[in-house]
Amino acid sequence: MDALLTALADPARWRLVSLLAERPRPVGVLAQLAGARQPQTTKHLQTLERAGVVTSQRTGQRRIYALRPGPLRDLAAELNRLADQGGAPRETYDRYGRSMDLERLAAQEPGWADGRSFRFLRSLTGRPELVWRHLTETSLLARWWTPDDLRVSELVFEARPGARIVQEYRDVEDTDGSDQVAGRAEGVVEDVRPGERLAYRLSPLGPDGGPAFTAHVDLTLRPGDAGTELDVHLRLTDSTVESADFIAGIEIGFGQSLDRLAATIAADSSSTDNTDTGSTK
Repeated sequence: MDALLTALADPARWRLVSLLAERPRPVGVLAQLAGARQPQTTKHLQTLERAGVVTSQRTGQRRIYALRPGPLRDLAAELNRLADQGGAPRETYDRYGRSMDLERLAAQEPGWADGRSFRFLRSLTGRPELVWRHLTETSLLARWWTPDDLRVSELVFEARPGARIVQEYRDVEDTDGSDQVAGRAEGVVEDVRPGERLAYRLSPLGPDGGPAFTAHVDLTLRPGDAGTELDVHLRLTDSTVESADFIAGIEIGFGQSLDRLAATIAADSSSTDNTDTGSTK
């Protein structure tokens, strides 16, 4: 496949492939139609033949070249597979891009987004005490507290009023930390009622190291039919003009994080249930 792509990347060779797609042709005619010299055309055809996309045979004093469609069909199938594979991640990328465009237009002066609020509701399968652990224990927080395709690289969190919060995250495939940090936020825990309510404020840091805005986050838990009903309110203050890109990602990013929380708790609940069942046999 690499040899085929390299061969087709040259415009002159692509022109020859297009001509051969119409019908087999001799070298001299191909050179005339392509507006090139015959020795140069011969070299291009030899490259295409080595790549497997054309074949040739000698007839008297002429060498006739013909297209081999199989490799092109294989390439088309691979390109279609790659295009289809882009699906949901690309849709999220495009959605974030549209949101950034709108927020950048709105961000004309400091305080432009102050007072804006977001609400997220999730029905979680775990009991409130299990959900609380995932909201407050750093080892469990690190498993879900980022959007998709990111990982927590540094986390400071203690469930007590006044405790400092540090959250840093990187691309999930940046395993050695050589790429730039994807984001960093700092804040303070404000209210802690075990199993019932957790409130904190958290500020993403901009490129200059200053806070882009402050998010006041209030998480409320209550028992539900499935396990636990989680109600999250997020309110913005102190928004800067430079905060537009951060704010554009709140609905998508925080929503993805909570979906990861739900999946993590479901897996842990299932594991706990299986362990309990096994122990009673």
